Amino acid sequence: MSQVQTGTVRTKVPARLDRLPWSRWHWMIIIGLGTVWILDGLEVTIVGNISAQLAKPGSGIHITQSQVTGLGAAMYVAGACVGALFFGWLTDRFGRKKLFMITLGVYLTATALTALSFAPWWFFLFRFLTGFGIGGEYAAINSAIDELIPSRHRGLIDIVINGTYWAGAAAGALITVPATSDLPVDLGWRLCFALGVVLGLVILLVRRNVPESPRWLFIHGRGEEAENLVDGIEQRVEAETGNGLPEPSRSITIRQRKTIGFVTIAKTMFARYPRRTILGFSLFIGQAFLYNAITFGYAQILTTFFGVKTDPGYYFAVIAVGNLFGPLLLGRLFDTVGRKPMIAGTYILSGLLLFGTAYLFHAGSLNATTMTACWVAVLFFASAGASSAYLTVSEVFPMETRALAIAFFYAVGTAAGGISGPLLFSALVGTGRVSDTVLAFSIGASLMILAGLVELFLGVKAERQSLEDIAQPLTAEDAGPAGARAGVAR
Repeated sequence: MSQVQTGTVRTKVPARLDRLPWSRWHWMIIIGLGTVWILDGLEVTIVGNISAQLAKPGSGIHITQSQVTGLGAAMYVAGACVGALFFGWLTDRFGRKKLFMITLGVYLTATALTALSFAPWWFFLFRFLTGFGIGGEYAAINSAIDELIPSRHRGLIDIVINGTYWAGAAAGALITVPATSDLPVDLGWRLCFALGVVLGLVILLVRRNVPESPRWLFIHGRGEEAENLVDGIEQRVEAETGNGLPEPSRSITIRQRKTIGFVTIAKTMFARYPRRTILGFSLFIGQAFLYNAITFGYAQILTTFFGVKTDPGYYFAVIAVGNLFGPLLLGRLFDTVGRKPMIAGTYILSGLLLFGTAYLFHAGSLNATTMTACWVAVLFFASAGASSAYLTVSEVFPMETRALAIAFFYAVGTAAGGISGPLLFSALVGTGRVSDTVLAFSIGASLMILAGLVELFLGVKAERQSLEDIAQPLTAEDAGPAGARAGVAR
């Protein structure tokens, strides 16, 4: 891959974007890009809740419930991992806007074709492709949001946006109840998938107005386009507020490149920033295992140990609401109190609360309602912590590597949570023994606490800082001829 220098540009674009007051333009960015997590939550929850409906005679597809929740889920997870890595690499090379339009298009097409499934192989294929699109969304969207949102709001916006996954999960849990009980067996499940298509089309209409990242533009030899784009944004903000904007004093000099080599990106993550790479691994794996310790087999736990007969979708909707309120209420503290204390605190506290839940469960002190309440308390903090994992890997690596870094850690975390996690926890919960389920809870809690301790030692104070101050671009003029300074190992 070519890394030939195309020119040198001195720009104030990062400082100009960071000093913008909050405006309707920023809301457009959030609606156009951030709402995609609702689709992911909707997808995962719908499939789990309609699995029994798909397996009924007359559903239009000859498939078993175990195939839907087993191979179907695995195909979705595999697609998400592959899509994140593939589209993450393309996003860093060809730009944020091109890829966040393509990935949404892949999701829409694959979901629509899933609704038309007539055979298991068709269903599995398009579950893979749906995950392929969603995985690509994570890389393209997180990188674009962080590069467009002012630094003083970046923590709150990232935490809340990633937390909206649970708004989709709650909606999916409630929607599937009437769809699977009141509609014909061959129609209800198809309409559930069609709902995701409709929501995706609405997002697509808004997303057409979201611009390319000016930061990506000036690094890739399109400095004049970046300046003109920020000029237009500033004019819109000034017209809305009625106030002029102060002239930013800071600037950065960039040796522009058309592309950045993959080897350079890999060296940056593992040689220049090994501590941050360890941190990213710890945060993603910790939250993946905690969520599987609670959510995998939650319905089985309710029915096996508490004799619950009602639709588990109602219980899951309550759990999803707890997950949503965590980021909404705690998100602002990641910008004020700071990244390290909040990330470490949410990870460690959620782990301790899960240990407490395991103790009460083992002692026989819980019923279905109080167990659900315990899960809500754990996930209130865990959800904010899990969202902060995406925020961390998005902001602590140089801009040229941002999308691929997000994709890499997302793929690792998703694989851990979607492959090894379910295999382990299904074996433990499936025995029907209280002690085995307590062990599942304890594994998730231990890894979450360990990740919180890693944050205490290796975390980066990134609150209210420009992305370029947290991690200098590889193409910055004083970054050295190879794009990396000697002796930097954080």
